[in-house]
Amino acid sequence: MGNSGAQRFLPAEISLPALREAARHCEGCDLYRAATQTVFGEGVPDARLMLVGEQPGDQEDREGAPFVGPAGRLLDKALEEAGIEREAVYVTNAVKHFKYEPRGKRRIHQKPTVGEINACRPWLETEMRLVDPEVTVVLGATAARALLGPDFRVTRHRGEPVPRREGAYYVATIHPSAILRSPDRDEAYSGFLTDLKVATGLL
Repeated sequence: MGNSGAQRFLPAEISLPALREAARHCEGCDLYRAATQTVFGEGVPDARLMLVGEQPGDQEDREGAPFVGPAGRLLDKALEEAGIEREAVYVTNAVKHFKYEPRGKRRIHQKPTVGEINACRPWLETEMRLVDPEVTVVLGATAARALLGPDFRVTRHRGEPVPRREGAYYVATIHPSAILRSPDRDEAYSGFLTDLKVATGLL
């Protein structure tokens, strides 16, 4: 793998459809070998709100769309409660291929490495530039590392608006899958919803 990661796979014409097509052939890191397909971002090209997660899960890998599994359903519910239509946002992940460990017939999610996050960054940076949302909700530590750097701690700064450019902000929160794993789902969900409402309040 070269140091450039996804950079050399970026298309000459920079548009979301061109990016999505080019990303299908990305071999910027080794994750493409075991994944079914690239899962690129989806949604409104000029969305005011963008959500960035970690990576596709098992269901996303099979269907080729982001946030269609259990965590995605939870996200949809929270968006609705925060007064946002899923159809009005743009959703993507910091890493575009599913990283997993086979365990019997199941595929167990593995956290992407810093190298994999960095290799995939050109896709995310270009998506951010094209959509240029007013508010970007950063879902979990991997997305925070990709967008806010290695020193940012979601646990410490969740729900706090972080300036991205004039008139645009990041708001970090936990990943919806963390709610599914939480011993107290109601409390975790309530905190997540509070953070989402901070994000919508900035629009």
